[in-house]
Amino acid sequence: MARNDGQIVIKKYANRRLYNTGTSTYVTLDDLAVMVKKGEDFTVQDAKSGEDITHSVLTQIIFEQESKTGNTLLPISFLRQLISYYGDQMQMVVPSYLEHSMQAFTEQQAQMREQINKTFGDTPLGKNLQVPMQIVEETVRRNTEMFQQAMKMFSPFANAAPHKETRKAEAKDIDELKEQLRALQTKLDNLG
Repeated sequence: MARNDGQIVIKKYANRRLYNTGTSTYVTLDDLAVMVKKGEDFTVQDAKSGEDITHSVLTQIIFEQESKTGNTLLPISFLRQLISYYGDQMQMVVPSYLEHSMQAFTEQQAQMREQINKTFGDTPLGKNLQVPMQIVEETVRRNTEMFQQAMKMFSPFANAAPHKETRKAEAKDIDELKEQLRALQTKLDNLG
């Protein structure tokens, strides 16, 4: 298997085909998404220039996943906020914050699963399992507070009262999260 510093190298050719040098096979974006989910480490290089294009290919995978399933992970309000940070003084802080937040979410997800198992024991997922909404809501609340605190540290107007539009946007974000939680609950209920 051809690897580069322990990573699998994927070559992207001008015809947009992706070649996994580790398995000597052509792969698709879906195959790369599966590799990510399995925790496989890879880089994507332009076959002609050798340039590392991993970031753009991973972004393309997210775009494909968002448009394919209809179930989006990235709410419009989040995307708007993210776009607003480009060129802003906060731009350099956002990537490390998001990385930290995703790590914290992953750890909290494990704790949530453990709590569900403690609460419901060996109850099969499809039988009378009600996801403890308060655990999910508490996780969202903590992550939101962490984000707000991080943003206040770097904002010169941290102590200013939020504008009416900001409060409306925050309320809309909370409503969107609640709707997503209800949809998740409905999906879990339908598994039974």
